[in-house]
Amino acid sequence: MRFLPAGSGALLVEVADLDQALALFASLRDEPVEGVGELVPAARTVLVRFDPDRTEPRRIAAAVAGRSLARAAAADGELVEVPVHYDGEDLDEVARLCGFSAEEVVRRHTAATYSVAFTGFAPGFAYLAGGDPALHVPRRRSPRTSIPAGSVGLAGEFSGVYPRASPGGWQLLGRTDVPVWDLGREVPALLQPGARVRFTDAAGTPAPPPPAARDAVDAPDDGGPALVVVATAPLILVQDLGRPGHAGLGVSASGAVDRGALRRANLLVGNAPGAAALEVAGGGLRLRARGNLVVGLAGAPAALTRSTPRGNRSVPAGTALALDDGEELLVGPAPAGVYSVLAVRGGLAVDLVLGSAATDVLAGIGPPPPRAGDVLRVRDGAALSAVALDAGDPSPLPAAGDVVTLDVVPGPRADWFTPAALATLTAQEWTVTPRSNRVGLRLHGEAPLERAQPGELPSEGTVAGALQVPPDGQPVLFTADHPLTGGYPVIACVAAHHLGLAAQVPATGRLRFRVVPQTPGGTP
Repeated sequence: MRFLPAGSGALLVEVADLDQALALFASLRDEPVEGVGELVPAARTVLVRFDPDRTEPRRIAAAVAGRSLARAAAADGELVEVPVHYDGEDLDEVARLCGFSAEEVVRRHTAATYSVAFTGFAPGFAYLAGGDPALHVPRRRSPRTSIPAGSVGLAGEFSGVYPRASPGGWQLLGRTDVPVWDLGREVPALLQPGARVRFTDAAGTPAPPPPAARDAVDAPDDGGPALVVVATAPLILVQDLGRPGHAGLGVSASGAVDRGALRRANLLVGNAPGAAALEVAGGGLRLRARGNLVVGLAGAPAALTRSTPRGNRSVPAGTALALDDGEELLVGPAPAGVYSVLAVRGGLAVDLVLGSAATDVLAGIGPPPPRAGDVLRVRDGAALSAVALDAGDPSPLPAAGDVVTLDVVPGPRADWFTPAALATLTAQEWTVTPRSNRVGLRLHGEAPLERAQPGELPSEGTVAGALQVPPDGQPVLFTADHPLTGGYPVIACVAAHHLGLAAQVPATGRLRFRVVPQTPGGTP
């Protein structure tokens, strides 16, 4: 085994192959290590998340190193048949790479029985092992920016079905009409670890009828205290502290991109730290109070204007504000930072998805963005404390063009890069490009990061703060809605204490990275 640091609160345990990775995952699941939380198995690794206040990497390594990697025989799981229309954009390319005709590729793909080895990348995305070795093909050199839901693809030794439209670099063989992720089912993911899967050729068969429309699940408006949305903008979402613990469904934690800002906003109004609130980027939000409310804003110091029968007046961010019934609050743009969090005393009463009110933009789960006319009800009966006079916001957030220094922990795949690349990572500035979002900050540097190892990295678990480096050498810094697994090497991870600051760097802001050692306790 190799034990590789993955930021401040995770270890990546590398073994020889998929069978050993699944054996280690089963061992850690059945005989947990104290202080270890979520586990993310992958092609030849297990990502082990831990609580730095309860354990440290060397203790985890000592508890894991002696475990057997012999995989116990598993009982045959449920067999799921997936009909496929084999008309994919890459079918002919796969045939060329394998030296077969397209018909032979289809025959071999439908002849095998696959098993769900692990899940990741997106909710409901299953990595299917056990296919014909002759169909092992590399990912596309240039990933597509959008792949339709239901696309069936190949990458390395795995097959998979894209649950929803998303970026991706797998070779596409065709498409299926079977939904592999549906929140209307008791278990949303159709393909569970251990299940068996067989693809069938759907040529000439009619598409199934669309699923029947389900009634809206939002609770009816009871006329109680609420925030009524008068005007809104695209980058406004409901967030809380996320939904950890659902790696088995391929679901990452998500949640507020700046968790410290969420906690401070809730502190202002006397809520529990993780109460659901509005995350606002770029301003453009106008709300009307229904009933007498108390609100507070933390994070990016957006301009606030309160409209009353006596006129408009500006109010400071970072303080609790009472709104009387019928008064309006306009949240404008912030001069620095990106994300503001607006909390209301009691918290927002929205339906939970997998135990959380967070909106995950990559996964497409959680409450939809608020629209004009929506009524955001305030939760009744919440345990409340006194409002705070001051949110205790940290030092000022960066503005466009500012330079921000972030602490990073090297690895887990620093050895995939040249010594010059490791020096370049910390020696030059990296500009945050406009293509950045809640999934990650896309960075650009004058000198790209050069690999020492060519070829593909088998998919493995990722963490918030990971600096993943695609073939062009320009890093992507993963933020709240990052995929659960990824297939590009991670040169370093931003330390936990700088994750919120990283997310608050606006486009055209510049980053510098400072390597800090990882202490025996697991934190820089």
